[in-house]
Amino acid sequence: MMIDRRRVLGGGLAVAGLAANRRASAAIPRFEPSPALVEAAKRDGGFTNYTAQIEDLELETIAAFNRHFPFVKVEIVHQPGGQLIERVRSEIAANKLVADMIEHSEPSTLAALESAFRPYEPPNAADYRPVALASRRLWPRITAGTCIAWNSALIENKPVGWCDITKPDYVGQLGMRSGYTGGSTWAWVMFERKVLGEDYWSRQAAIKPRIYPTNAACADAMVRGEVGIAPLSYPAIVPKIRDGAPIDYVFPAEGVPCFTFAAGITTVSKRAAAAQLYMDWSLSEEGQAMLMRDLGHLTALKTAPVATPGLDPEVQKLWFADRAESDRVRDAWLAEWAKAFGMRQ
Repeated sequence: MMIDRRRVLGGGLAVAGLAANRRASAAIPRFEPSPALVEAAKRDGGFTNYTAQIEDLELETIAAFNRHFPFVKVEIVHQPGGQLIERVRSEIAANKLVADMIEHSEPSTLAALESAFRPYEPPNAADYRPVALASRRLWPRITAGTCIAWNSALIENKPVGWCDITKPDYVGQLGMRSGYTGGSTWAWVMFERKVLGEDYWSRQAAIKPRIYPTNAACADAMVRGEVGIAPLSYPAIVPKIRDGAPIDYVFPAEGVPCFTFAAGITTVSKRAAAAQLYMDWSLSEEGQAMLMRDLGHLTALKTAPVATPGLDPEVQKLWFADRAESDRVRDAWLAEWAKAFGMRQ
């Protein structure tokens, strides 16, 4: 099926946003690895990546990488975050870790296993925001932000800011992801408490939102019309808009809560060159531009290589949690969040 990519961009932003991305893409420097790394990757032939990334999105990323480096076969082992980390821990304990690369949506969880990863920095390491790093061995290959999305066939009163979705206008129409879903929802929960105020959860709970276990489940419910509006990870709605779903969105001016995946190359990897080539490409301007343009990700680069339609980083600031504070308050704040919404973990 032919996809009209203008639909990804939402409303009147479509044509202007697509044109801006084309202009920006033309100016992005091509990723040029060293000949020695390329030859070593050819000898490796491929590698295994354990990932909590959405499988279809990772397959799209691999396809883009293979257009440049077809000699690297990337095998992915995909599991949800909780199952994946248990697998990694079990394999490490048994001295049977298979992965050459591991990527997880809970950077602190992976950082606790830092000794399982070899020292690694991409060539453009200095271009990344320090706050987005879980450690100097684990890098934010994937960054995503939360927006407010709505079913335009159901919602006439369009929101502008985060406080709008605490208003009685959306009683019975608001959907939400559980705060316990993982890194994406924890970043959003922490942002609400720190930036929007300690009473934000109670104000939102008062309009009785319907709570779903994941981003994907909440986005599906919005498309079906079970709910009309929801805070969602931007990559969760991009494929649906491409497929023609009547979804619009806004990045509120109060800030865009961002979360990152942490990715690293294991110390036991026997095909580390191939894994490094994939990491280097993904973290380069070229790779980050692909992830932003095609999949709806944002970036932890200090300067984005392409524009995200509807997002002006000078107006809607990207918000990254302080890692030490996040680890310190997470359990207590999630418990308070769950109490506010009458949930159990």
